[in-house]
Amino acid sequence: MNLTGNTILITGGSRGIGRALAEALHDRGNQVIITGRDAAALEALCTQHPGMTGLPLDLRDHASLTQLANRVRIQFPSLNVLIANAGISRPENLASGQWNSHDAEAIIDTNILGVLRTVATFLPLLTQQRHATLMATSSALAFLPLASFPTYCASKAFLHSWLVSLRHQLRHLPVEVLELSPPYVQTALTGAAQASDPRAMPVEEYVQQVLQKLERGDHPRGELLLDRDQPRRWAERDGQYDALFALMNPA
Repeated sequence: MNLTGNTILITGGSRGIGRALAEALHDRGNQVIITGRDAAALEALCTQHPGMTGLPLDLRDHASLTQLANRVRIQFPSLNVLIANAGISRPENLASGQWNSHDAEAIIDTNILGVLRTVATFLPLLTQQRHATLMATSSALAFLPLASFPTYCASKAFLHSWLVSLRHQLRHLPVEVLELSPPYVQTALTGAAQASDPRAMPVEEYVQQVLQKLERGDHPRGELLLDRDQPRRWAERDGQYDALFALMNPA
């Protein structure tokens, strides 16, 4: 993926990793379009970054996605980079005796179906470009779960597997398929405490490392994974799965 001269659409672009990516890519001279459900947040970010465009999108609403697609095809026909970043995370206690599937269904609707709907909507436009990139935000937890977030981790494992198949099926088309697998980052994904947790990686630092990897083409198998997360990625292969799982999920 070239880091300049693109027309880039980022879902979930008003907060967290999506926002940091939008700002960094805008600063590199790209036309950046951000989407989200919070119109005020979109407007504020675009005011801070003249030339950035904010468009409303609720991935749970098919009509909202159709409206966005129609506008993008007319206003931004040169769209060549899609970053399907929108996602939610919620803890679940399956052993509480009071668990129901409401949170799990919401996670699946956004993290899985939202990505599938986004890709299905914009893939035809991407394939019309000479060079295009499709990136989806997974998680390092796709490879080794944090058991208190079972559906969230499972949703990212689904994305990992699905992106492998998508990459293979698109291998003869001019669309690069990348999987962004962040570690624990200072965002509000799980609440305000995460955004200031000193154990979490600063989001700007994370995005800068991602951009450096993109510049070097350092994403084997299409995976954008920091070096610090390689032990988790290959824990089962290296015989470390049980030890790392126990470390992440103490009894």
